[in-house]
Amino acid sequence: MSVRVRFAPSPTGALHIGGIRTALYNYLLARQKGGQFIIRIEDTDRNRYVPGAEEYILEALHWCGIVPDESPVNGGSFGPYRQSERLDIYQQHARMLLDRGWAYYAFDSAGLLDAKREVAQAAGGAFQYGAATRMELENSLTLPAEEVSARLQRGDAYVIRFKMPADEEVVAHDMVRGEVRFRTAGLDDKVLMKSDGWPTYHLANVVDDHLMQITHVIRGEEWLPSVGLHVMLYRAFGWSDTMPAFGHLPLILRPDGKGKLSKRDGAKFGFPVFPLSWLGQSADDSFVGFREFGFEPEAVVNFLALLGWNPGSEQEVFSLNGLVAAFDMAKVNKSGARFDFDKALWYNQQHLLQRDDAILTTQVRMLLNEKGHQPGTEQLDLFVSMFKERVTFLYEYWEKGAFCFEELYEYDEAAVQQKWKHGRAQQLLELAHTWTKLHT
Repeated sequence: MSVRVRFAPSPTGALHIGGIRTALYNYLLARQKGGQFIIRIEDTDRNRYVPGAEEYILEALHWCGIVPDESPVNGGSFGPYRQSERLDIYQQHARMLLDRGWAYYAFDSAGLLDAKREVAQAAGGAFQYGAATRMELENSLTLPAEEVSARLQRGDAYVIRFKMPADEEVVAHDMVRGEVRFRTAGLDDKVLMKSDGWPTYHLANVVDDHLMQITHVIRGEEWLPSVGLHVMLYRAFGWSDTMPAFGHLPLILRPDGKGKLSKRDGAKFGFPVFPLSWLGQSADDSFVGFREFGFEPEAVVNFLALLGWNPGSEQEVFSLNGLVAAFDMAKVNKSGARFDFDKALWYNQQHLLQRDDAILTTQVRMLLNEKGHQPGTEQLDLFVSMFKERVTFLYEYWEKGAFCFEELYEYDEAAVQQKWKHGRAQQLLELAHTWTKLHT
C-alpha cells in the first residue's frame, strides 16, 4: 500500500508552530516515499470552534510550502475532509460497536458522576469510569433493555462509551519510542459519541484514519496516552491488520528548556511562535507570526525540521527538497527540543546568503521600488553585494542601507559623538576627491 499520512488540526485558533512541525514531518515522509499527504480538519469540538481558523491553517501551510494532495479545498477520493461533514459515518460506526458489544449507552447525570468523583477523592483516589465501576452506574449494561429503549425513545441525554476490557495488555510499536505497552485496567471507558450525534476525537480519529487508508500516524507526544484506546478500537472494528504505524514527536520546549513552548511564551520572550500573525478577540489572543516578523518560509521550515530531528551529518542548511531526501523517522529524537530563536535568526540569514543572486536582486529591487527608488543595474548589484552579509531579514536592506539612496535626517547622536573626531570630514572629502581622480 502506498504511504498515506495526514495532518489533522482542530480549527480552534491560530496554529502553533509545533503544529507546523507535525505537518512538516508528515509531508517529508509522504514525499520521500512517493505517497500522499492529506489535510483533514477535525472540527467536532463545536464549543472551541473559531471562525477563520481553518483558513488560517491552510494559508500557513501554503506559506511554508507544505502543499497537500488532498484537503477540504482540493478534494480527493476519500472525502469529505471536514469531520463536521462526516457525522453519519461516525454514527454508523458507533452503532457497529454497540451491536458487537464493544460499546454501551450511559445515562449518568453530571451530578451522579461528580458525586462519584468526590467519594473517590475523599478516599485518596481518583474516579475512573471503567471496568471496575461501570456496573454501579446507569448504563445499558446495568439497566433493563426495556428501560434503555424507553430512555432513548423519549430523548434522555446519553453518551456512548467504549467498553474497555478489564485487564489486558496492549502492545504497540512507536516509530520514535519503540515498543509501548498499556494495561487496559488503567484505561477508562472513553466517551465515543454524544446524544447530539457528534463524536469525540477518539472515535472520529480512528474511523477516519481507517477509511482514508492512512498508513502512518505522526503526531505530538501528548497523544501517546491515547494509543492504548486507539489500538483497542482498531481491534473492536476488526481492523488490526490495517492499523497504521504510530510515531509520537517530542515536545518543543521553551528557550530555557523548562516546559512546553506555549503561545504566551512568544510575547514573554519577544519572538513569534505562530507561522502567521493572528488577530484574536483581545490583545492577549493576538500574535505576530514568523511571516510578519520578516522570516523567509524556507528558513522557518529548515529551523523546524531540526527541532527534534537529526540528519546524522554536519549539514544544517537544507532546502525543502533537501529535507525530503534526508528525512528519516528513525532519527527523530525522543527528548524535547529547545526553541532557540537565535538559531532561527541564523537560519534566515543563511537562506538569504545562499539565495540565487538574480532572485535576491529582484527582491531587493522591489523593496527599493516601494520606497520610491529605481537604481540602475550596476548600482543595485553593488548595493546587494555590500549588504548581503550584513542583513538577517530582507527588509533590513532598506533599514540598514537607506542612506545609500536618501539623506539621513535621524541618527543616534550619542553613537556619532563616540566615533566622530574633529577634522574627519575634511579627511573624507580629500579621500573622495582622490578616489574620483583615480577612476576618471
